[in-house]
Amino acid sequence: MTADPAGSSDRWNYGPWHDGPDPLAPPVDLRDALDQLGRDVMNGSSPRSALEELLRRGTEGTRGLDDLTRRLWEQRSRIQRRHNLDGTLTEVRELLDRALSAEKRALFPDPSDDARFREAQLDALPAGTAAAVNELANYDWQSDEARAAYEQIRDKLGQDLMESRFQGMKQALEQMSPEDVERIRRMMADLNDLLLAHLRGDDTDERFQAFMREHGEFFPENPRTVEELIDALAARSAAAQRMMNSMSAEQRAELSELMGNAFGDPRLAEQVSTLDANLRALRPGEDWTGSARMRGNNPLGMGEGAQAMQDLAELDALAEQLSQSYPGARLEDIDLEALQRQLGDEAGVDARRLSELEREMRRAGLLERAADGSLQLSPKALRRLGETALSDVLSAMRSRKGERDTANAGAAGEPTGATRPWEFGSTEAWDVSRTLRNAVLRSASAGEARIGIEVADVEVVETEQRARAAVALCVDTSWSMVQDDRWLPMKRTALALHQLISTRFRSDELQLITFGRQAATVDIGELTALEGVWEQGTNLHHALLLAGRHLRRHPGAKPVVLVVTDGEPTAHLEPDGEAEFHYPPTPRTLRKTLAEVDALAKLGASVTVFMLGEDPRLAEFVDIVARRGGGRVVNPDIDGLGSAVVGDYLRTRRSGRR
Repeated sequence: MTADPAGSSDRWNYGPWHDGPDPLAPPVDLRDALDQLGRDVMNGSSPRSALEELLRRGTEGTRGLDDLTRRLWEQRSRIQRRHNLDGTLTEVRELLDRALSAEKRALFPDPSDDARFREAQLDALPAGTAAAVNELANYDWQSDEARAAYEQIRDKLGQDLMESRFQGMKQALEQMSPEDVERIRRMMADLNDLLLAHLRGDDTDERFQAFMREHGEFFPENPRTVEELIDALAARSAAAQRMMNSMSAEQRAELSELMGNAFGDPRLAEQVSTLDANLRALRPGEDWTGSARMRGNNPLGMGEGAQAMQDLAELDALAEQLSQSYPGARLEDIDLEALQRQLGDEAGVDARRLSELEREMRRAGLLERAADGSLQLSPKALRRLGETALSDVLSAMRSRKGERDTANAGAAGEPTGATRPWEFGSTEAWDVSRTLRNAVLRSASAGEARIGIEVADVEVVETEQRARAAVALCVDTSWSMVQDDRWLPMKRTALALHQLISTRFRSDELQLITFGRQAATVDIGELTALEGVWEQGTNLHHALLLAGRHLRRHPGAKPVVLVVTDGEPTAHLEPDGEAEFHYPPTPRTLRKTLAEVDALAKLGASVTVFMLGEDPRLAEFVDIVARRGGGRVVNPDIDGLGSAVVGDYLRTRRSGRR
């Protein structure tokens, strides 16, 4: 926004924001991005891979790197399918035919021998366009129309030659005088002298400044140093060379021969040849040998052809930047201006938002480096994932028809005498007096005449469950859980239960136990990042051993054991610590597992088994577990696993022994 030039204080001009990121743009939605990232991590991807996948896939309202790359390749294909490179040759041939036709029309009514001689001279012209143009260099045209067409050939060649080496010069050269041609030739000579001096290693700073003062009009990109000038010229010159490489041998020979007629001054073509040689020596890393197949019907002149080749190179470079496949790749590497040139402003906005997303996730503390240097989800990120998982579980529980609202029941307890601000998911009763007091104080400090209650004013009565619970959640991590798409629901269930206990029942002690061939205790971060591994064995015996150890460490707490599994026990732990696997399970494995169920029952704990799937052998075994230990069997579907586990924990906590 800028003030009106007339100086009026109430008139403004509005336009696009160009000075850095748009200050009015909506903030990056980190919660949605974290949910996607967490889902991939819990499915077995590393945080680094999950972040890369998120950036490739994009988020709602923001196209990802894969989509941007696809559009780049489509644009590249359009350029090659739509155009060909014989535009200059075709137009020169048309102008030559026009000049010859006009000249012959002027000679036909003339009965003189001179007219017949000229006709014979025109008829004997070489068949090649370049040779014919060269042959007519000194021809004395009788027709003004023919002379103008031939002069147009020279101007066309000069304009195309300059445009192929100096981007944006074609329009400036449309009305050329002999003085303008001499000025261009002098600029070219000075430029080659400058580049040659720089190639020798001379100090060219002052020389460059003097050159730009005299010839700066030919360089709209306004280079600030001689290196920037060389970069711009070398990229264009290399593109022109790739255009020539893409032509047939006959086309290249014709065009090269024609260039001597540029503006009717062969010295100009010589200067261009010297310029190319200097730039090739100064920038050998440019692509001077590449080519591209142009198979369309739209003919491009030399300047347009060089621009097409430059566009193709820019598209290739952008595709590499978007791939992020090279060492040390960062989204900040993407040339946003080039991306906007090729795909439009929206593509630049998408790339910028993806870069902001990656940066903001780090800045917000959602990603951190582990001791070994790998990327991992931070505790803050795990809390957010837990909040989402718990919210989904509670919503599912509330939506069940005809059942008591478990969240409300679970929150019940004895008042502690304290209050706390209301938070999403809070089910305790409002403390009305403190809520009204907060509203009055806030309204008074803001100078508001009316008093209204806002969310921030609400306080609820803090309650606590006087009975503590020791909770062991044992989750099956055998390969079948991964294979049958139960891996992610299992992890989300653990996240939800962990979040509930750590925020609403802080006095409870939760132990997470995984069991495959062997069992292990893990924290929530380890479980979230756990990858599925091909491993045979469901060692429930070992898991129940660890659960019993956890319960014994908290003798005064109510024991709660929850088991999530999709297969019967097929492994047990031997006294030497080795796991023994057999399928079908041996009587020894079943006896040792049931012995641990009995041991837990002696501690006052019964085992609730959440049976996933319809395995009849598993159903038979868990029925035995329920009868032996007075436990319960729940057979939820995948979507209802979290609700079932959290609901059972809350029910057990409210009741005594089941």
